[in-house]
Amino acid sequence: MAEFLIHNNKKTIVCVGSALVDMLAREPDAFIDHLGVEKGGMNLVDRGYIGKLIARTTAAPSLVSGGSACNTAMGVGRLGGITRFVGKLGEDELGEFFTQDLNRNHVQSVIFYGKNPTGCVLSVITPDAQRSMFTYLGAASEMRPDEIHLDCFRDAGVVHVEGYLLFNRALMSAVLSSAKQAGALISLDLASFNVVEESKDILDEIIRDYVDILIANEDEALAYSGHSDEDEALAALAKHVPLAVLKIGARGSRVAVNGQRLNIPPHGNGDAPVDTTGAGDLWAAGFLFGLVNGYSLEHSGRLASACGYEVCQVVGAKIPEPGWERISKIL
Repeated sequence: MAEFLIHNNKKTIVCVGSALVDMLAREPDAFIDHLGVEKGGMNLVDRGYIGKLIARTTAAPSLVSGGSACNTAMGVGRLGGITRFVGKLGEDELGEFFTQDLNRNHVQSVIFYGKNPTGCVLSVITPDAQRSMFTYLGAASEMRPDEIHLDCFRDAGVVHVEGYLLFNRALMSAVLSSAKQAGALISLDLASFNVVEESKDILDEIIRDYVDILIANEDEALAYSGHSDEDEALAALAKHVPLAVLKIGARGSRVAVNGQRLNIPPHGNGDAPVDTTGAGDLWAAGFLFGLVNGYSLEHSGRLASACGYEVCQVVGAKIPEPGWERISKIL
């Protein structure tokens, strides 16, 4: 059976990305249709635009700390892993809320502070459990390449980078080169089909030169490869990396490792998702935790599926205690 080993024997998973506070709102399809944006995408907006959208929501959105890489780090922390988040906040109440949440979830942090307010995301969740994101990066957009240093990645077995950093190419380059210099394997989550479409001119080079683990869902894989066929899409993802993952929703996921293929079944009993916010992030948490702790690919995949399933049964990217208790049985 195909396997993938973390040869540096280090257990820390360092997650790098935008430090954001998620604002979660459940709304009908008409809310998104009226805005004229594609459902399920990520849209960069200013803080004032988010305020106008919030004024139109049927109820006040709930707040949770978020951002793709942060969600993954918190998942690893809750699984009992060693993890660190690297990001930038504003010196404000949302920033304090964010750092306290990191501490509660056993996540180490390297936090920089900017002049702008802490970034936030209004996630609009429609009845089909899709989430459409309206993102104000705020202080997160101020993170500079010269702030990234080797100590961010001390003891890192894997550095997990969210694809949203591709919007800041100089920063992405600094993160990838420092992580590689630190001897870590690099995991890249393609994050959103919007990100892939806007970064196609540099993606192949980045993936070929730096990435060891490439993770994508069907929409991201289609945007990257041009293939809707699963086999062709997975082959394209795996072209330049030792390990590629294609997440196929309710049908589970598929892994390509060094020329071999592995199908990972979905978790649960086919329950309809309540909200897909954080599903890919928590999937990555389970998978990477398994890899750095020496689990087989099959076991890592089962753990990933369970984490992705549990977060889809609630609104937001935080799995409640009963979910973690069920996941612990797989550990």
